[in-house]
Amino acid sequence: MEEKLNLNQLLQKPIAMMTGEELCFLITKSVENTETATPQVASKGNYYGIEGIARVFGCSVPTANRIKKSGVIDKAITQIGRKIVVDADLALSLAKESGDIRIKE
Repeated sequence: MEEKLNLNQLLQKPIAMMTGEELCFLITKSVENTETATPQVASKGNYYGIEGIARVFGCSVPTANRIKKSGVIDKAITQIGRKIVVDADLALSLAKESGDIRIKE
């Protein structure tokens, strides 16, 4: 409880008024939160957009565009207008079947 209160107090405190220890504590907490929030390679569920394809395959956005344009994962993609929904499991299995796309494990 004291740590939570301390964190909230530090978030309100100007950086110029912080000690080195306080600043290091905030940076550490920030890194811990971002590491737990971002998965490296996705599976299960739906992802949205070209960024979603990039997350599923663990690649860059331009590579995700090439994957989408190749037509290999078309059965896993539902697109209405500009909205793209990707079924991650189906996309990964289609890519493995085709053998055209290298998947990061």
